[in-house]
Amino acid sequence: MALPPTATVKIREVLRRAQQRARDTNRTQQVQIGEDLYCRIAPGGRRFLLFSLDSEPERSVAEAVAQALNLKTPEYGWHQGATLRSLTVIDTSAPAPTFPDALENEVPPPEAP
Repeated sequence: MALPPTATVKIREVLRRAQQRARDTNRTQQVQIGEDLYCRIAPGGRRFLLFSLDSEPERSVAEAVAQALNLKTPEYGWHQGATLRSLTVIDTSAPAPTFPDALENEVPPPEAP
């Protein structure tokens, strides 16, 4: 049985599809963009982080990803996790994400028997 042909997709297109999926599903999307380089795009598509399992990502890669995602005013920073360090990028020109107020959906306590 022959394997199907390999499809070549531009990384820019993959990132934009993941960004759109993050917006549509309101869920984080993770894309492997190198042998040991990953991009997690946050819900809404205006924030992402880059991480590598064996080293630290380079800022130039974050700048290229930010450009591919059309972030207007990206702000770069670092996040230190328990086992690795991630480069974070936030589009400061995007409106802050809104989340439903927990108090709006508050369930009344059950009545005493």
